[in-house]
Amino acid sequence: MKEMKTFREYQRWTKETALYENPVMYPCLELGGEVGEVFNQVKKIYRDDNGNVSHVRKYDLEKEIGDCLWALARLVDDLDLDLQRIAELNVDKLEDRLARGKIRGSGDNR
Repeated sequence: MKEMKTFREYQRWTKETALYENPVMYPCLELGGEVGEVFNQVKKIYRDDNGNVSHVRKYDLEKEIGDCLWALARLVDDLDLDLQRIAELNVDKLEDRLARGKIRGSGDNR
């Protein structure tokens, strides 16, 4: 298994498996489909497993979430953005909201 320490390394690696001709469009649609697969696994937890998350279900979720991560990394790369920077900006935003007591609620600019 290839070890990666940063989102930036992962984003670069995904280029090796990006076999599509429609930048932005393909990974965006792929991301939507893979998020649906995650939802499907969660549905099965409640429908089939009485709300219990088994080791098998966790493994299935890891695979589907990994597919989401791949599609997100490809979308970010196709848009010439940096996944590491996006993660860092998100941490800064959420830490700021937490410090100001605005972590709950709604609205983009709270």
